[in-house]
Amino acid sequence: MDPFRLDRFISLSIARAFSPRKDHSYSLRIPILMYHSISKETQSGILPYYQINTSPERFKEHMECIHQRGFSVIRLQDIGRVWGEEVKDFRRYVVITFDDGYRDFYTSAYPILERYGFPATVFLPTTYIGNHRNLFNRKECMNWEEVREMSRKGIAFGSHTVNHPILARLSLEDVDNEVRRSKKTIEDELRVQVESFGYPSAFPESNIEFIKKLENVLMATGYKYGVTTIIGTTRKGDHSLFLKRLPINSMDDLKLFEAKLNGHYDWLRYPQYLYKMLRHRVSM
Repeated sequence: MDPFRLDRFISLSIARAFSPRKDHSYSLRIPILMYHSISKETQSGILPYYQINTSPERFKEHMECIHQRGFSVIRLQDIGRVWGEEVKDFRRYVVITFDDGYRDFYTSAYPILERYGFPATVFLPTTYIGNHRNLFNRKECMNWEEVREMSRKGIAFGSHTVNHPILARLSLEDVDNEVRRSKKTIEDELRVQVESFGYPSAFPESNIEFIKKLENVLMATGYKYGVTTIIGTTRKGDHSLFLKRLPINSMDDLKLFEAKLNGHYDWLRYPQYLYKMLRHRVSM
C-alpha cells in the first residue's frame, strides 16, 4: 500500500470538494507540468513531494490522461497567444516542461511525446550539455547532437542557467552571466532564438528585491517567458517571467494527477509561500 500523503488527501478530499463549478475563469487556468527525470530509479528516504523521477510507465499514463481528457498541449511560448485570444469555448490547455536536460528525456520521454504529438519545453543547464556525455546529479545528460535532433522536430529548449546555482546567493554580475551565457550557448548550438527561462532550485518568492533584479536581467537579455517552482496553475495576468508550475513524479497516481490538472493542488501554494517567507526572515 502506498504511504499516506497529506497533500494528496487535502487535494482529493477537501480542495476538490470546495472547487468552483467549471466556468469562464476555470477554463483559463493553464497547468504547466514540471517533470525532471523519466526513469525507473527509486529515491528512498525522500518524501513523495520532493522526488524528481517519473517512471516511463507512469509518464505514459499521464500523457494518455491528457489525451483522453481532451487537453490541447501547447508550447510555453504559446501562452501569450492563448491569453490574447477571445475565448469562445471551454478548451483546456496544458504545457509540459522538463528541467535539467537528462538523457532519459531523449530515450524515454521524447518517444512517448512524439507518439501523442505533444510539444514540450526542456530547460538546459548548459555546462552539463556537451558534445560528450556529462553527468548532473549523477545522471547522464543529453548531448548537443540529441538536442539538435529534437529541436528540429519541434521540441523547444530554454535556459536553466549555466551551472544550476542558487541564483539568489550570487552577485548581480554573476546572475547576469548565468542567464546570458546559457542563452547564447543554446542559440549558438541550435540556431534558434531562446525566449524561455526555467528558474533552478527553489524560487525565492519572498525575496522581492532579488526578484526585481532578476526580472530586469531577464528582460534585458531577451527572455519573454519564465517558469518557477511556485506551485499552481497559471492564469491570465500572472507575470510571464515567473509562471507557476506543478511538480510531477512517479508518486502521482492518476487521481492526484487529474487533481493537479484541475487546479485542486493550487492550495499548496499558500503554505509553500509561508514556509519560504519564514525561512527568508530567519536568514536575514
